[in-house]
Amino acid sequence: MKPLRPFLILLVAIAVGAGLRFWQLDAKPLWLDEVITTILSLGRGYTDVPLGVAFPLAMLEDLLTLRPGATCAEIVQTVSIQSVHPPLFFCWMHQWLNGLSAMPLSLPWKLRSLPALVGVGMIPAIFLLNRVAFSIRAGWLSAAILAVSPLAVYLSQEARHYTLPMLLITLALLGLVQIQQGLRRRQLQPGIWLGWMAVNSLGFYVHYFFLLAFVAQGVSLIWLVWRQHYDFSRRVWGAIALAIAGVYLSYLPWLPTLLGHLSRPESDWLNSTASGLSFLFVPLYQLSAGWMLMVMAFPVEGQPLWLAIPSVVVMLGVAGWLIRPIIVGMCALWCDRATHPTTFLLSTFIGVVLLEFLAIVYFLGKDITAVPRYHFVYYPAVCALLGASLVQEAGGRRQEVGGRRWEGKGAFFSGFTSRLVSPVGIILLVGLVSCGFVNADWVFQKPYMPRQVASQIRLERSPQLTIMGYEGLQDVALGLSFALEMQKLQNSAASSFAFLSRSQGYAPLWQNLSQLRSVDDAQPSATLPASAQDSPSAFPKSVGQPLNLWIMAPGIKRHDYPAQLSLPGFPMKSPQPLTCKIDPANYYRIGIPYQLYRCS
Repeated sequence: MKPLRPFLILLVAIAVGAGLRFWQLDAKPLWLDEVITTILSLGRGYTDVPLGVAFPLAMLEDLLTLRPGATCAEIVQTVSIQSVHPPLFFCWMHQWLNGLSAMPLSLPWKLRSLPALVGVGMIPAIFLLNRVAFSIRAGWLSAAILAVSPLAVYLSQEARHYTLPMLLITLALLGLVQIQQGLRRRQLQPGIWLGWMAVNSLGFYVHYFFLLAFVAQGVSLIWLVWRQHYDFSRRVWGAIALAIAGVYLSYLPWLPTLLGHLSRPESDWLNSTASGLSFLFVPLYQLSAGWMLMVMAFPVEGQPLWLAIPSVVVMLGVAGWLIRPIIVGMCALWCDRATHPTTFLLSTFIGVVLLEFLAIVYFLGKDITAVPRYHFVYYPAVCALLGASLVQEAGGRRQEVGGRRWEGKGAFFSGFTSRLVSPVGIILLVGLVSCGFVNADWVFQKPYMPRQVASQIRLERSPQLTIMGYEGLQDVALGLSFALEMQKLQNSAASSFAFLSRSQGYAPLWQNLSQLRSVDDAQPSATLPASAQDSPSAFPKSVGQPLNLWIMAPGIKRHDYPAQLSLPGFPMKSPQPLTCKIDPANYYRIGIPYQLYRCS
């Protein structure tokens, strides 16, 4: 069995990782970013969403259906105008959804299964990276750590483009390590250089943050070559210059679109509002918290104090206990002549990415450290070094023990306990427990909590109309995430939703509310999907009475809600307008405020 042992251990890690990533894959609601993925990947756009009219929730089934005839060129065009991301992931997701269209699976499962599958593929990729960079034992351990990493499981269960660039970064680092090892042997290996260039070119069209990873790779390689003083330096510098230039030339077709996306308002939510000392130190705290979440994540956010405080204490205690063995292992890797170049290469890569993060925070005013998912840029390198350092540290401890053996009947249990309380055992154990918290939705909760909002809005079984004030396309996606959950909890035929523009402020919105029409009363226009234009009879005018009116108003405070609003009589086919009075007992705020009005 010894020749099969490496593959058996890797298969166990893959099986555990796949189980954690696909377990309850569709249990959580789709949130704002995932709705954006949904619309673009289905081959649709925001012009398919009815704006300015009230539509029944049942209409969402027609809105969120796959458009099989959509081409990648059409998706690229839509993404370039209606999103701030590169297009490749959405094209691939469209093909994935097209392949699953005949299967009786929920839409969230179909959307999330591709990132989850790619997340599983990262496990053998990280094994291969550490197998080439350090040793087969380091490959096993890094694969096991990745399999139970709460951050990796969380990103794998997001219908977003995070696991795909993570996999490409892992492959790019593998190519970078092979390039470094080839230079030590005085070999340029053109095939590996070309593969490294291809992966880095592809990654840019999946996620813009891949550009940070590529810059970090280039700096790390240049610094390593400069430090090593290779004898054939002229050929090396020529190869590096050609490779970097080739990758950047591959970015040119999309570069004007990238520059246009940088000025879009969709990234304004990252603008830092801190000042003084908090502006200086909060990003550093958030970075360290992100490192902790790579290994363990206990319930803290949105939890009661009796649960949050013990969770913080346990996480800090485990992190403090793990620091020493990790540092000892890293020092051993650094001091070993065989592993020093690779350790230097990966450490420099991490350091450059962190400097890029801090430059974005302090010079551009975009606090990306507040978003744990953005750590995907350098997580593969962290996972690789973590596995290698713990293997090195464990090897040092075995040498100190000197091969001492336990005697007596308790030998087996003593050895098992020793392994369980070792740094490796603790990391795997807390990671496994943390993944349980992730799947139970106790950590990495969906922003804006669509399910909780829908549950609060569903106070009574009376017919209801929900109004969402929108300024941009992200507001529309946010409103759709709430509407999707409301559709599950309410009578879709008796509940309607409407998007009203707030681009000129809320005063015009309150006035426009009295002119609101239902989707079947409105004239066909570009804001109505084809299903609504072709089959107006499918959307009944009457939703019955009494009527509950919910107003979702991003950007205003509680006292800004008017005490009384006027609605046209279309919901109840009444010739007189409806008078809607505010219900002070039913005001909520989860990310955005929403207020109930009683209409009669």
